[in-house]
Amino acid sequence: MINPHELIEKYYLKDSDIYYILVIHSEQVTQKALEIAHRLPDLKFDTDFIAEAAMLHDIGIFKCNAPRIHCRGTHHYIEHGYLGAEILRAEGLPRHALVCERHTGVGISLEMIKKNKLPLPHRDMLPIMLEEQLICYADKFFSKTKLGEAHSIEKIRTSLGHFGEKGVARFDEWHDLFEG
Repeated sequence: MINPHELIEKYYLKDSDIYYILVIHSEQVTQKALEIAHRLPDLKFDTDFIAEAAMLHDIGIFKCNAPRIHCRGTHHYIEHGYLGAEILRAEGLPRHALVCERHTGVGISLEMIKKNKLPLPHRDMLPIMLEEQLICYADKFFSKTKLGEAHSIEKIRTSLGHFGEKGVARFDEWHDLFEG
């Protein structure tokens, strides 16, 4: 097992606003994902992995330009997933890296990347493992700008509308699986 907080502190100043935002958000996502995993023992989730990967899923945000959450990097925010994945691969955590890379929205297909000319590597970035899907699902409930507030299902569905009908349908499938 790894200590996610130690790894986060390797890249973030512990007393900084961005550290606080990242850790609080990640703890909210982790808690929701683990609550669901424990409620659904038949799905045989790897809860140790969920606890680590959910804490690290947004580790790449510091490389992005998102002043509202104190990120002063040079990349577009949509890039934080694959940028975090690069960090985690370099740290020897390839499975955790997949969660980073694939959690944005409800995942981003190669087709969507090309169609929208997104500044992302040309490959599918869709959650595959059940744990990836669960973390991605839990992430949709919490923003980094309104810490402590959980989004309603309808608000999530509305915000996913810009990912198209497929995005909303994927979220609805996960909702049925994890909360049904």
